[in-house]
This record gives sequence, C-alpha cells and structure tokens, in this order.
Amino acid sequence: MPLIIDGHNLLHSIQKAGEDFESITDLQLCYIVGRYLKLTGEKGEIVFDGTGPSDKSRFGDINNLEVSFAGLATDADTVIGDKIKASTAPKRLTIVSSDRKVQAAARARKATVVKADVFWTDVQKQLSRRKTIKEPSGKRWGLSESETEQWLKFFGLDE
Repeated sequence: MPLIIDGHNLLHSIQKAGEDFESITDLQLCYIVGRYLKLTGEKGEIVFDGTGPSDKSRFGDINNLEVSFAGLATDADTVIGDKIKASTAPKRLTIVSSDRKVQAAARARKATVVKADVFWTDVQKQLSRRKTIKEPSGKRWGLSESETEQWLKFFGLDE
C-alpha cells in the first residue's frame, strides 16, 4: 500500500513528542522513513512545504522513498490532496498526516488515514525489531570429528 506522508506534519509531531528526535532534520527523517519502507517492503512519497534546500541531491538516493517539496506557490497539504484526487486506486493509499483537511480529502476517496504520531510510533517499533538469524549448529556444538579431520587435512595439520 503506497504511503503519502505530510513531511512537516510528521516532523512537527516528532518534535512535539520531545523524545530523542527533537532536532531531527528533514533529511534525517527521510532516511529513517526510507529504512522503515525498505523493511516493510512498501513504497512511499513524502511531501514537504516550501522549496527545501538548494541542493536536493541527497534526497534522491533514499530507499523506497520519493521526496518532493511543494514550492512557494502552494503547500504540502494541497499537493497531497491533488495526489489523492489523481490516484487511480485511492483505496490502496495510506495517507500519513494529522491535518484534518488532508484526512478529510483522504477519507472522501476511501484512502487509509494514519495520524503522524501513530505512524512514527510504528516506524520506531519496526526499526527497533531485531531480525533473528538462525545460527549454524556448528557454532553451538562445534565441528564433528570427521569435519575436524577434514579441516586439519586441508591445512596440512593432520600429520
């Protein structure tokens, strides 16, 4: 399910929570969301108000995340609303915003709405999970006698 994220709305929600992310930048947020999207196997887009930094090249290589800036003539809420209207499959969209206007536009097209703070909680939860990697049995129990002899022979230490 593709995500469309209201960037500054999410940033404000994170900073308001006052956790370890009080001074998070838009670029740092994008990398964190990119890691989350890669982990969940989803694709997304984040839209920020304004024009953003003059050098946007660092926003271009983020996993599964397209980053855009609304510009001076409009705002992120309007851009997101236009994307919802233009979607050929709005029921498949997930809109991340705590803005009532954006939520209403999403609900009108039957898109899923997630408040920014709820989304951020899920991002943190998903990124804090550790993947369990199955250890080879030899790590716990050691090599068998025949395997040991084979390695000794291989390195010429069997004599």
